[in-house]
Amino acid sequence: MAIATYSKFTSFKETIHSLTNPVDREELMKETFLLERDEKKNLEMYYAPFEHVNEHAKIVIVGITPGLHQMKKSFETVWNNEGEEIEDEEVLQKVKNHSSFEGPMRKNLITMLDELELHTYLNLDSTSELFGPASHLIQTTSVLPYPVFYKGKNFSGSTPNILKTEVLHRYALNHLPIELEKLNDPLMVPLGVNVTKVLMHLAENNLISANSIVNGFPHPSGGNGHRHRQFAEKKEGMKETIRQYFR
Repeated sequence: MAIATYSKFTSFKETIHSLTNPVDREELMKETFLLERDEKKNLEMYYAPFEHVNEHAKIVIVGITPGLHQMKKSFETVWNNEGEEIEDEEVLQKVKNHSSFEGPMRKNLITMLDELELHTYLNLDSTSELFGPASHLIQTTSVLPYPVFYKGKNFSGSTPNILKTEVLHRYALNHLPIELEKLNDPLMVPLGVNVTKVLMHLAENNLISANSIVNGFPHPSGGNGHRHRQFAEKKEGMKETIRQYFR
C-alpha cells in the first residue's frame, strides 16, 4: 500500500478537518480547494483525497474523474477520522474503500465483470468481493485524479475533449502513469469510451501496455442507456483479452 507521489493530502488535511459540514457543496467547491480553472473551457478542478495506491493490485478499474458524490464521501471520511491516531496512508485507503464507484454504478459494474467471468481468474465467487474481502486485488482510479466540473456539473469526459484540452491532457499524462508505475502490469478496465481513448493514447506513448486494456467496456452508469448493447457487442472480445492476460 502507498500514497501517490503526486499527493497533496498533507497540504489540505487540516483544512478538511476545519470544515463545519464536509458534505456541503458550497464548502467543498470554493477557492480553498480549487486546483485548476479554465474559463474558456468552462472547467474547474478541485482537490479531493483520492490518492491511495494499492501496489499489489491485479485489477485496475479506471473512471474519468471522481464526481461530486464521491468528493463529498471522501471529505466526510477524512473529517470523521479527525483526532484518530492513524497514518495518512490508512485514511486515504479508507477514502478509496468508502467512495470509489459507490452507489448503483457499482452494482452494474459488478454484473458486467461477472459476465466476463473475471472472478474465475481471481478465484472469487463474484467480483463483488473486490469491493469487500478481496479489496487487496483492486485499485480504483481515474484518468483525472481530482474532481473536474464542466459548467458546474460533473465532467462526463466527452466535452471538452480530454486529449485536446491542455489542463486535462496534462493531468491524464502526468498522474495516472505515475500511479500505475507502482503496480506490476495490472489488467486495466476502462469505464467507457472516453477513458479507453485516454488509455490507448497513453499506450501509444509507451506509458502503459495496450495488451492489458480491456477495450470496449461501457460506462456502467445507469444514465448510459446504450451500455447493454455496447457490452453485448464487445463481450467476446473482452473475454478474450482477459483470457490472454491470465494465460
